[in-house]
Amino acid sequence: MKKYISLLSCLVYLLVFSENILAQSPSTVLSPIGKQPISGVSVDRLERIDQMLDQTVSSDQVPGLVALIVKDGKVVYHEAKGWADVASGKAMAKDQIFRIASQSKAITSTAVMMLWEEGRFRLDDPISKYIPEFANPQVLTGYSYRDTTYSTRPASREITIRDLITHTSGIGYGVIDGDERMKLIYAKAGIVDLFTTEPVKISDNIKKLAKLPLHHDPGSKFTYSEGLDVLGYFIEVVSGIPFDQFLKTRIFDPIGMKNTGFYLSDAQGEKLVTIHQKVDGQWKAFPVTFYDPDYPKKGAKTFFSGGAGLSSTAEDYAKFLQMYLNGGVYNGSRLLSPTTIKAIMSNQVGDLLGNGGKDYGLAFGLVDENGVAQGGIGSLGTFDWGGYFNTQYFADPVTNTIGILMKQTQGGTGDESGWKFRQMVFSSIE
Repeated sequence: MKKYISLLSCLVYLLVFSENILAQSPSTVLSPIGKQPISGVSVDRLERIDQMLDQTVSSDQVPGLVALIVKDGKVVYHEAKGWADVASGKAMAKDQIFRIASQSKAITSTAVMMLWEEGRFRLDDPISKYIPEFANPQVLTGYSYRDTTYSTRPASREITIRDLITHTSGIGYGVIDGDERMKLIYAKAGIVDLFTTEPVKISDNIKKLAKLPLHHDPGSKFTYSEGLDVLGYFIEVVSGIPFDQFLKTRIFDPIGMKNTGFYLSDAQGEKLVTIHQKVDGQWKAFPVTFYDPDYPKKGAKTFFSGGAGLSSTAEDYAKFLQMYLNGGVYNGSRLLSPTTIKAIMSNQVGDLLGNGGKDYGLAFGLVDENGVAQGGIGSLGTFDWGGYFNTQYFADPVTNTIGILMKQTQGGTGDESGWKFRQMVFSSIE
């Protein structure tokens, strides 16, 4: 019954999304805030959002933030609050640069689908066809904490490109993995999980990763993973272009994402927001742990993490999301076709996420019918995700609304602005 309902809701969503794409102007680009918000948004409720964000900063839930709301391609709210760096007293600005971590995944997935549109591969091709080290994958069956040895069995099938995009490959996530055994196996193998200032290349990292055991058989479960890091290297193999250059020349430059990349220039580095944590009730810069917080602006600058390595601004990321709402085109540049976007925005993982209100497509989490019933997270098919350093985004193709909230914190801070912002944005739509 669940499968039937999911199929029906998917068909309804695709019809709505198709109609919305036709209604959009293919040249829709973000317009700045005018003297009055556009029709369809409550001025009073935007002010309510502003007050909530002021209170979030004044009550010390976060040291600072940037929030942006877009309706029908118009920027109806864009504000910076608090501090970009508490120690120096540097105020937050609207063009501040944030480490977007897992928000990188949607951009990498988009690059994969752009190459797919060129007929370079099929989504259900085994990744070993392009990265031979992934041939004959093994599933973890046992682990000895005494001597760090482990046992495996052959996986039921090869890992496919679709598995990697949808986090169903069985690959783990090392230092942030939910399975302690995987953490230890990845650490012993020297896997770089997220980002680094060390002179590491993604080709070397991914070839080591390919030899490690899987959590489970490919396609059998949803396990958040380094699959998008694998696909970053895959993009290099298929395109013949370094991954960072592919993103720059094929996505960032064409749609005007001028402050997005894996590593920052000296001028951009001045705009990078400090990662803060609460220490004895005071905001302090987050120290070097298993990563160096300054990775975007110093070090070797050779590792391009497709799953977590990018930095960006709220405005740049809004352009990327608006491209999707426009049916694949932005600023006169078409990145994807509307038919490809329909596939990207369809449930790719079946019932693997349960009934929690979300499905997962080929780039994003997707609000399903249960999510709509919960209220406050958007219409059917609203796509979203967030990042490790407390950033988030959502885009609703039915109401043509984008919401982005950027912060840079680690550890518990009592911050409730994430769910409040999203709920209040949708409550402001008239």
